[in-house]
Amino acid sequence: MTTIGMTNQKPTKTFNELFDVILNGNKENSRKSAREVRKFLYSSNSDGKFDEIALITEHAPEEYFKIKEDWRGENFVMAVSVLYYLHERENPPDFLFPWLLHLLQHKNGNIRHSAVRMLENELGPLTVHLRCPEYKQSKIKSKQSDFILFSLYIALNNLLADLWEPKYKKYKYVASLPTCPYKSIQMVMSKLEYDCGEECIKQFKKGLF
Repeated sequence: MTTIGMTNQKPTKTFNELFDVILNGNKENSRKSAREVRKFLYSSNSDGKFDEIALITEHAPEEYFKIKEDWRGENFVMAVSVLYYLHERENPPDFLFPWLLHLLQHKNGNIRHSAVRMLENELGPLTVHLRCPEYKQSKIKSKQSDFILFSLYIALNNLLADLWEPKYKKYKYVASLPTCPYKSIQMVMSKLEYDCGEECIKQFKKGLF
């Protein structure tokens, strides 16, 4: 007997089962399953299920755009954000960026927060060669990372320009900005600038990478 739409759920064995309930269950079960993702990730039962995680993250954008209910979309994005740092590393690191940039502009603060977290998590491995010069990484991989970072820098700047309002002038710090898409994007930009370092950002501003 299926547990979708029922109040009492049987013990979960896979991430796929959790996401099936998130995407197809009733409102309460969808919410509970979204919050169970983190617990299941750090339980012994999740060992060896990285293939499931890779597929979930890879297909997250297309699944998200099929969702009709706002509350289900929020549950789905929050659940994906827990797993995102474990996405398939053989894929280009920027494969989800268009989706995440879309989420950064969402009216729902929880969705924006999840997008900020996913982007900030990705900046770590992308900037390791800049933050730790002694780290051994091929020149080709470093160049690829630089290009991705530069592309993200440009995309964030374009979004900030589109969303700018004169009222933001009075805020000196990003943390003091009112909760809004502009603030979420600024949070990612601040993290990117910090992780890349001043010299790298100077090169980005010159259009060099």
